[in-house]
Amino acid sequence: MGAGGIVIAAVDAVARESMLFAAIGFLIGGLDDFAIDGVFLAVWARRRLRRVDIGDGFVADYPVKATPRCFAVFVPAWDEAPVIGAMLRTTLARYESIDYRLYVGTYPNDRPTIDAVAAVAETDGRVRLVIGQDDGPTTKADCLNTLWHALKRDEAAGSRQAAAIVQHDAEDVVHPQELRIYDALLDRYSVVQLPVLPLIDRRARLVSGHYADEFAEAHAKNLLVRQALGAGIPLAGVGCCIARETLETLSQASEGKPFDSGSITEDYELGLTLSRLGADSVIARVRERAGGPLVAVRAYFPSTVATSVRQKARWMTGIALAGWDRIGWAPAHDLAEHWMRMRDRRAPFAVLILAVAYIALVVSAGSALAHWIAATPRPRISGTTARLLEVNAALLIWRMMMRVAFTTRDYGWIEGLWSLPRALVGNFIALVAVRRAVWHYARLLRGADLHWDKTAHVFPEASALET
Repeated sequence: MGAGGIVIAAVDAVARESMLFAAIGFLIGGLDDFAIDGVFLAVWARRRLRRVDIGDGFVADYPVKATPRCFAVFVPAWDEAPVIGAMLRTTLARYESIDYRLYVGTYPNDRPTIDAVAAVAETDGRVRLVIGQDDGPTTKADCLNTLWHALKRDEAAGSRQAAAIVQHDAEDVVHPQELRIYDALLDRYSVVQLPVLPLIDRRARLVSGHYADEFAEAHAKNLLVRQALGAGIPLAGVGCCIARETLETLSQASEGKPFDSGSITEDYELGLTLSRLGADSVIARVRERAGGPLVAVRAYFPSTVATSVRQKARWMTGIALAGWDRIGWAPAHDLAEHWMRMRDRRAPFAVLILAVAYIALVVSAGSALAHWIAATPRPRISGTTARLLEVNAALLIWRMMMRVAFTTRDYGWIEGLWSLPRALVGNFIALVAVRRAVWHYARLLRGADLHWDKTAHVFPEASALET
């Protein structure tokens, strides 16, 4: 065999082994997703047999109480001057007349945000401007702790005690009925999470829209499966409500700071921590009426590849890498929780398999070209690999059908079809984000300071506010 033959044989070997590795990896991930879909379909069938399940149904099924709870709405804000004023005014206009107060956390070195919040607070006493002691950005959890302490001081000074804490971000569009839903469900649960429905920027449909696809599945399927299996429900950090007693218990166990300022994904960890402490959680998918929109939080997510990579890298670092170190695994007997945490942490491995798959495609094309030039037959794919590819193709078709179905359910069939090309965009963003996540994680292991690694936000125009 000449030098050319040796090179071709080497290329064939790389193509063969990389294809087999990727095929096995895809099979494991595909079967994992298929099992989740099977549990969901069982949950869905059970719910269809009942007109209303707890956390399901329509707004009319949750009447306003004669004496509703008092809510404190926490809005942490760092460098949010372009959006925070519009967000607060919109929230004040949309919320029902249930007793609430908006606590907005700012930093002394962020004067534009302070001024924007103060302008609204001057005209409405339900807005409470809170300026922390330390310059920003710290972590989001640190800002939330500042708000918690401000609430405690106000109550000690005579303000009515809040019965529950609601979390929102500075770019959120709240739903007019959400406090009503929280008030009803807190009779049974101590943690309530509303769905998050990302708004799609039509000028960046592929990037911003892939968030819509992911959240449509996550909040309409994955969280319901976790709930059905009794596993902890990660919070989204927005549209979530926590009973006062529950947060007090956590505060007492953590030196007066219920939010972990050492976490970069405090919302995810908070949900699992509350579950470990015995808090009952529910994902509430309540519609305004039959066939109507969901009571949900809406907001724009990053619309460029660069900002999306930055955000996805932070999520990947906090959940799949640092989260593994920080919260570990569940007790040995809790198989459902082990399964869910494994899924939470599989992103870097899934990206590795995806990268190998793309390498296999490129090398296989190179192998075909080399054999064509050398006028030699290409080696045949082994029977085992061929069967794996066939099974993976069927699982992929099923996966895409599910994605289209869930996106269509919340956004209509046009966006459902758009979810197909957006899957490729999501894969590309994940491939780039994993490198940044690993680098960020390595910095954390070397003792780098934590800070609020946020992206710039946009508040929607009036036309996008219709629910």
